[in-house]
Amino acid sequence: MLPSKIIRMVVASRSITECLKVMPLTNRNLSVSTVKLCDTSEESKQVTLYRSFEDIKDKNKDTYLDMIRIFLNRDYVYRRGHVEFIYAALKNMESFGVHKDLEVYKSLIDVLPKGKFIPTNMFQVEFMHYPKQQQCIIDLLEQMEDNGVMPDYEMEDLLRNIFGNKGFPLRKYWRMMYWMPKFKNASPWLLPNPLPSDVLELAKLAIHQICSVDVQTQITVYQSRDIEDSIDDTWIVSAQSPIQRSLLRDHDVKQPVYVEGAFRVWLKSNQVNYFVLRADPKPLKTVQEDSDDVSNIKVPFMFNIKPPIKKHLQLSTSVHTQEDGVILALCATGTSSKDSLLSWIRHLEMDGNPTLADVPIVFTLKSGVKEVATVIDNEQNKEVETSK
Repeated sequence: MLPSKIIRMVVASRSITECLKVMPLTNRNLSVSTVKLCDTSEESKQVTLYRSFEDIKDKNKDTYLDMIRIFLNRDYVYRRGHVEFIYAALKNMESFGVHKDLEVYKSLIDVLPKGKFIPTNMFQVEFMHYPKQQQCIIDLLEQMEDNGVMPDYEMEDLLRNIFGNKGFPLRKYWRMMYWMPKFKNASPWLLPNPLPSDVLELAKLAIHQICSVDVQTQITVYQSRDIEDSIDDTWIVSAQSPIQRSLLRDHDVKQPVYVEGAFRVWLKSNQVNYFVLRADPKPLKTVQEDSDDVSNIKVPFMFNIKPPIKKHLQLSTSVHTQEDGVILALCATGTSSKDSLLSWIRHLEMDGNPTLADVPIVFTLKSGVKEVATVIDNEQNKEVETSK
């Protein structure tokens, strides 16, 4: 008769061998086999596989949150691979259009298990208990800060439940809550949130922001098709004040004016190109006085009778008269082409600026941003052509 302990060991070894399934790899170069433990529970059979973020075709907020829910349902208790999942999710936020959504950031923070990463003594606090997880959430908060997303008090409760009151992510959160409200309304040019997606509306906001130095500036939207022999069919956002019209009216007909650009102005993460109608700078008449000349020194006595001092009159310069030139008008077009700028000049001429018909106009335009082909690519193309 075998002892009962030996019988139990034999039965246990049989149950283990039955649960081990050996699956050889399909690669012939490797001779290593992988062992998979089987689980007879019903929950392990209902494993939902999730695809990578790059493979999803319909990229929006709902599918992004569904990916997070699928990850949580796979391993609800331990949530293995949560750091790698959060980094992959942060990388693909902009492609899903959720990089400025506070709810999505809170859902990513909620992926971490609660209570496990809370330090229990002073040494764990100072030496960054679970540094990988803490650094991951710090990177998430930095991405929020870069995208201008301000956290709320619910996020503070999430961080406190995960890392405790002494965690480094909670310190980062407190610094963000101190500084971000101060800089939120620091700019004098407040923009709507979110920004409009229409390019015409963005151009209006950009031109209004540039021309805010003169409150009398009038912003007008022209259409290039209203001009005969116009090639481009686009919109033109023009800005000109009454002071600029008077400066253009008093301009010498023999002196040319210049259309310069394109210059860039940024509205958050959107770029708008604009052009300037400029004249040559006007020299200011300055009266030079010799500080060492004592012939006309004032004597502070009562009976000091002297002829009155000759005063020089000079017109005060406007805000449009700068050191590098006189700004006469401003515009932004839909195509930023020379033909659209020529249509803009014709519209200004018909809109109360008849002087432009006699003034020579010089277009000094900069080339746009273009992709430059490298020498290696050209050599490869030549090799392909010769091989053909």
